[in-house]
Amino acid sequence: MSTSSSATPTAGTDVPDRPTLAHVIEGDGSRASLEALTHAARATVLPRLYRHGAVLLRGFPVHDVEGLDALVRAVSGRPLPYSERSSPRTAIKGNVYTSTDYPPDQEIFLHNENSYQSSWPMVLFFHCLAEPDSLGATPLADTRDVLRRIDPAVQEEFARRGWSVVRNFHDRLGVSWREVFGTEDRSVVEDYCRENGLLPQWRGRNGLRTTAVRRAVHHHPVTGEATWFNHAAFFHVSTLPRQIRDGLEQLFAEEDLPSNTYYGDGGRIPDAVLDHLRSCYRQATTRFDWCRGDVLIVDNMAVAHGREPFTGPRRIAVAMAEPSADGQAGETLPPAAPGTAGRR
Repeated sequence: MSTSSSATPTAGTDVPDRPTLAHVIEGDGSRASLEALTHAARATVLPRLYRHGAVLLRGFPVHDVEGLDALVRAVSGRPLPYSERSSPRTAIKGNVYTSTDYPPDQEIFLHNENSYQSSWPMVLFFHCLAEPDSLGATPLADTRDVLRRIDPAVQEEFARRGWSVVRNFHDRLGVSWREVFGTEDRSVVEDYCRENGLLPQWRGRNGLRTTAVRRAVHHHPVTGEATWFNHAAFFHVSTLPRQIRDGLEQLFAEEDLPSNTYYGDGGRIPDAVLDHLRSCYRQATTRFDWCRGDVLIVDNMAVAHGREPFTGPRRIAVAMAEPSADGQAGETLPPAAPGTAGRR
């Protein structure tokens, strides 16, 4: 078993040859190397994870979902269920899921898993069951680096006002509220919202709108470092591909869009600020090409991840572990109606 500080893309890709931030631990393909890694998983993986933000395990015989589940338990304990979900996933086995089931020609912008919730997984595991024919990387961006790149005036505005996400659950479009909350009982949904800093509003017979006000910057509970940890750019309608955005805006008024973000007081985030935030993520982004059997372990608060478009049979299994106990996500101010307060 050997280690190195980074991996570089393989030949033939049409993206810049920039090293990924992931620390690489290489096995020799033998069962013995995997057993040795698993036996000392926490001592081997976690110090490197907290230092680098991501660890790429390559050359270990992790061939299937059962192997991934065992590795997750060795490093981080029991895998977590995917709760308050925002994207379509399919459970493969237990709490191991497919990566987001979006069409292969679509990019998934960089984000930190569940950063819009009151609690989130601290560690993510991605396992390559089948590599793509082209592109299909899981790009990474250090959220500490992203934060350093953000204009101080923009940081101050978010620190003062927070950010909010408004989600509308419509029949026959996107993920239903029943799937998101795992119930058909409205009282159960209301209890969950009350306990997790969400304001629910029932709309018509089957519609639901939720609003959550969160902080944009958090401090990592292990390293103490400040991280840009939020979905403010990811959930904003302007981050969607133009064709999808135009279609949604033709179907819905702004306040009824499936998801959108605002400042925490309900004020609109200027287009120039969103362009700036997306640019900061792009500038901080690194990537690598998947090989079958790879396992990427990500410190969810320190590193954002996304997905390139791809061709071929790309199949990535995902597991989440170690629930946060951050206590910083919810704000005490009640959320304002979207787009109505604090306009600048």
